Amino acid sequence: MQFLYPSFLWALAALAIPIIIHLFYFRRFKKVAFSNVRFLREVKEETSMRSRLRNLLVLLMRCLALAALVFAFAQPFLPSDREVLKGRKAVSVYVDNSFSMEAKSSVASLRQIAADRARDIINAYGVEDRFQVVDNDFSGRNQRLVGQEEALQLVEAIVGSPASRRLSVVNARQRSALNTEQIDNRITYLVSDFQRNVVDLTAERLDTNVAVNLVPLRAVRERNVAIDSVWFEAPVPQLNQNNLLLVRVRNYGTEDLDNVRLTLNYGGQNKPEGTLKVRAGEYVVDSVYLNITTPGVGRATLAIKDFPVNFDDTYYVTFRTADKVRVLSIDDDGTPIRNLRAALGGLSVFAPTYVSGRNIDYGSVGEYDLVVLSEQPSIGSGLAEQLRQYVENGGNVLVFPPKVADVDSYNTFLSRVGAGSLQPFDEKQREVSRLNAEEFIFRDVFRNRAASLRLPVTQGNFPVGRSGRQEVLLTYRDGSAALAKYPLGEGNVYLSSSPLDGDVSNLALNAEVFIPMLYKMGISSGRRRPVAYTIGRDEVIQTNRRSASAELVYKLRGPGGEFIPEQRVVDNRVLIGLGGQVPEAGVYDLLLGDEAVDAFAFNYDRAESDLTYLDEAELERLADIPNVELLNAANQATLIGDIRERNEGTPLWRYFIWAALAFFLVEVLLLRFWRA
Repeated sequence: MQFLYPSFLWALAALAIPIIIHLFYFRRFKKVAFSNVRFLREVKEETSMRSRLRNLLVLLMRCLALAALVFAFAQPFLPSDREVLKGRKAVSVYVDNSFSMEAKSSVASLRQIAADRARDIINAYGVEDRFQVVDNDFSGRNQRLVGQEEALQLVEAIVGSPASRRLSVVNARQRSALNTEQIDNRITYLVSDFQRNVVDLTAERLDTNVAVNLVPLRAVRERNVAIDSVWFEAPVPQLNQNNLLLVRVRNYGTEDLDNVRLTLNYGGQNKPEGTLKVRAGEYVVDSVYLNITTPGVGRATLAIKDFPVNFDDTYYVTFRTADKVRVLSIDDDGTPIRNLRAALGGLSVFAPTYVSGRNIDYGSVGEYDLVVLSEQPSIGSGLAEQLRQYVENGGNVLVFPPKVADVDSYNTFLSRVGAGSLQPFDEKQREVSRLNAEEFIFRDVFRNRAASLRLPVTQGNFPVGRSGRQEVLLTYRDGSAALAKYPLGEGNVYLSSSPLDGDVSNLALNAEVFIPMLYKMGISSGRRRPVAYTIGRDEVIQTNRRSASAELVYKLRGPGGEFIPEQRVVDNRVLIGLGGQVPEAGVYDLLLGDEAVDAFAFNYDRAESDLTYLDEAELERLADIPNVELLNAANQATLIGDIRERNEGTPLWRYFIWAALAFFLVEVLLLRFWRA
């Protein structure tokens, strides 16, 4: 047996007090008239012996009771296999409040049980110890050590959070807080369901000077179905068409499901989209048609029903459709070919601007969806660099080299954008024999692909060299490219091997090919607008720059409230930094002053959807890491007793308190019922 506070044993000297009292206690005698004294000596001897025995027993009880109290205050214990921690302790308790903790145990949700176990851990220590309570939010108030009472209040304040942290990151956060005060005994607790996708604890990532205790919780059933992701089949949704929206639904459980109902909310109306069958551990991709009739920003919501984990049952999406394609036509004198002007000016879907190559406002180029370069004899280095930056930032450039083009200047530009080079002009009639209907530019343009299309014919062209990123859209009979696409950055360069002049090519006269080609090139930016962003993962979003006075700033407003994000203007875009300010999933409007200029959808991270936990064997292997212990969280009394045994050994002070009370009781009984 050992003592936590052996200095209290000096109090055993107080045992002399009852002994001294006993030795110097002289009882007064009374004179009693007695008629017959013949048996007086015998009675006196017998009474004196019994009285002496009783007094000795009372003295013994008092000494034993006092000694038991001294031992109790000295905190005796039976040492365990590990060294007992003596003195003050700094304790950090991590409570996993991620969405996976919504799963149910046999009695309550895992999050509620985690809070109960955190309170048990804190109460198992003394009031002089210091505590940190940390959850996945990593808020500033949780980065300091507090007293026991305040730590219990912090546990009460924990609510569910969309954040998900790897355990190595959590442990590093704990160690940082424990180092804020000079306390030698540093202990951490991880109260979690220990999902596989967050457990990354290794000996190299832990500090051997800090004890790590694992407190695993278990759900009754590992079942969850989630909408994993949503995306449009086409690069951009189109106005007045049935746009195909693809939805991936994943079954994270171990049971096959055949009655997962999918619904779509669009335009304020809920529409059932059918019932899905999803096998255990697999996913299905379902298709939903979205008929967009209103230009601008649209929003839709897809949902399923699942219990008890339901944070991932809803997926919000936003999209933008333009009613007009803004086209900048650049040529030698600002007067484009008649057929090009007729195509751009004759249809309401285009908003054209015509400039000459010498009068270009480079600062406004980024405002256009498509730049058409035609009848431009050469491309200067300044224009070439501006077009390259424009394409990299998501623009689209369509190049028609004229018959008298300076091939060297064109090839210099084409090499900058990674396109194929032009060979000298070849005056030879060629016919386009194939149209690439699988590529976005011509996909879904013609109702009957087998029908005979009147494809362009050219009287001469610049043979185009092959490039690794080349995608041919129109092909001559000899297999060479008549029109090719080259992606660069977030945009695209489209290169025609023949001029647009009607004397050389009849492409501009072929409206059934030329008009949809121009329109879809204008909306085919490689910078695909995401239909949604992930809370906590996508911290920077972008929108097109809007002209505004210096006093106006962008604001985001949605289900989680209204806030002013960080904002930075780069070229023709505004980069908006979220900084973890989006707390709740939903659609947030981007406001410039009081005007809503854009909208973005935010969804919770699906990392918490996978309810796959470490099994017992894997947890035991984690416990093999030095200074890592595995605790049993199933029983409250067992957990508290285990913690106290690890910190104090097997405490015996309670037994000495009960012994002291028993000795006092025996003393009272002796004095009450044993008459001398």
